[in-house]
Amino acid sequence: MLKLNLSNEPVWLDLGHDVRLQLLPLTTALMVAARNDPAIADLPEDAGDEESALVFAKALARIAITDWEGVGDESGKPVAVTPEGINALLDVWPLFEVFQTEYVACGLLLDQEKNVSSLSPNGPSVGATDIARPAKALAKPARKS
Repeated sequence: MLKLNLSNEPVWLDLGHDVRLQLLPLTTALMVAARNDPAIADLPEDAGDEESALVFAKALARIAITDWEGVGDESGKPVAVTPEGINALLDVWPLFEVFQTEYVACGLLLDQEKNVSSLSPNGPSVGATDIARPAKALAKPARKS
């Protein structure tokens, strides 16, 4: 059963290291806006999955983050949320990982929840289990001499 969250109120996500983000709910509108971010369009044709994931996560974060706690400048003074600050924050690997798994991936998991079967990686039969067995050689009757 699909459980709808009808609230459009921002929620807090703890990234660890005393950093918290206030995030808008992950909606279709946010995903579409992130996909239309110029940084996505500027990705080179041969960009790898990791580079694409980072660019997309930063684009989504720039839209979704409304506030934060535990983020400061070099002297420790709290700083306001800015696009440049968001990019710098997600360049910190452990923080990126939590954002990616707890916010971005949770929105994408709905696709998997609707289908009890896992997706086949390449084509309709790749994930199938081979149940065919090789035929045994027919035993030739022994010759009587």
